[in-house]
Amino acid sequence: MGEKTSFQLGVVGALFLSVASSVSIVICNKALMSNLGFPFATTLTSWHLMVTFVALHVALRFNFFENKPIDMKTVILFGILNGVSIGFLNLSLGFNSIGFYQMTKLAIIPFTVLLETIFLKKQFSRNIKFSLLILLLGVGIASITDLQLNFVGTILSLLAIVTTCVGQILTNTIQKRLNISSTQLLYQSAPFQAAILFVTGPMVDQFLTKKNVFAHKYSNVVLGFILLSCLIAVSVNFSTFLVIGKTSPVTYQVLGHLKTCLVLGFGYTLLHDPFTSRNIVGILVAIVGMGLYSFFCTHETKRKQLGDHSSTPQVREKDSSTPLLAGKDGYQDKENHESKKLSKISLV
Repeated sequence: MGEKTSFQLGVVGALFLSVASSVSIVICNKALMSNLGFPFATTLTSWHLMVTFVALHVALRFNFFENKPIDMKTVILFGILNGVSIGFLNLSLGFNSIGFYQMTKLAIIPFTVLLETIFLKKQFSRNIKFSLLILLLGVGIASITDLQLNFVGTILSLLAIVTTCVGQILTNTIQKRLNISSTQLLYQSAPFQAAILFVTGPMVDQFLTKKNVFAHKYSNVVLGFILLSCLIAVSVNFSTFLVIGKTSPVTYQVLGHLKTCLVLGFGYTLLHDPFTSRNIVGILVAIVGMGLYSFFCTHETKRKQLGDHSSTPQVREKDSSTPLLAGKDGYQDKENHESKKLSKISLV
């Protein structure tokens, strides 16, 4: 019982850290990119990962965690995949309208459910699917403004969806099958993610912004915000791996849409961004969807724990999913509309 309570507290802590750090970095990046004129999102993300690796290396030296060797081929492919997914997300935003980009982000949840159903043999109940539908509807109402299709943008969006979903599923699968912690996986993969973005980032940013990151004038204020963004990114990257490891890719995406609603709210109250009745209605619908999702997950988990084999659990396998505030056996940018529109950044 004590172990279960400890795990629940760990899940709550991971979720809180993820939300707090993600909202903080969105506000920081908005100031950096919109107010200070630093639009180089992909390059900035590579710096985030480099600082994350350095921070974890220092933590390793002080024995805050134990390094566990992982098959190098697995780590390299995993790191490259996550780095490529960030590049595709940024390119998708560059070639598509804000509305179509939001549709791309929304499509990650159903596509993740589809992939887990086909390849991992997970089974999601009708109640879970219904709650996810309500959630997606709410976020769509709150954030989608326009839809403009083009061939190149559509292809890039599909590639972004596939690579993001596969990367997040692998984050969960690798941690559980190799019995490694989120810190150990992040420490091993961060250098490869950083390397792929460090090489391709300046080219992607110049293509999207028509500006050279190395020719930018770096004032003390800009350098200060870049440093602050990198420090917050350590928490963002760590909490991302932690949440996916403790819960599942689907729950992480649900949490991501909660961040979207929160940042929209913070943008209105703190930054005086435009806020309409449509935003309010969308956020309320999304909150209902998130509430239903957590309720159904918790209810089905309890039924499973009571040994009610006649019920249809959300996931029928050893590594089951975890609801937003449930126990162990239950179920990286661009976190929101504002960060996509103003920051053009996707964090791992």
